[in-house]
Amino acid sequence: MKHFFRTHLTPVEALGVGDAFFPAMGMKQAAGGARTRTFTGALGTLKMQIRPEGGHYTMVEVETDQMGESRLDRNVKRFFVDLHRKADPGHLLEAAY
Repeated sequence: MKHFFRTHLTPVEALGVGDAFFPAMGMKQAAGGARTRTFTGALGTLKMQIRPEGGHYTMVEVETDQMGESRLDRNVKRFFVDLHRKADPGHLLEAAY
């Protein structure tokens, strides 16, 4: 599955959050470049690509090798929540219903 998120963090800050988040859940970095990472573990494999986008945004794309809504995909969404919290620590996430 492919996921994406836009953030106000710099690419370096977003990579730092990913480098801390995914190893904490038992995944190991298999490959990495200046703005890419590949993590593997018991839940599967994910490839993360981070690039600056127009203006002050950073695009974070994560692709997993899982089908449907797997545990790995849910953890990717949790990673996006961590990115949001790092970018805006004062914002409280609430249900929209």
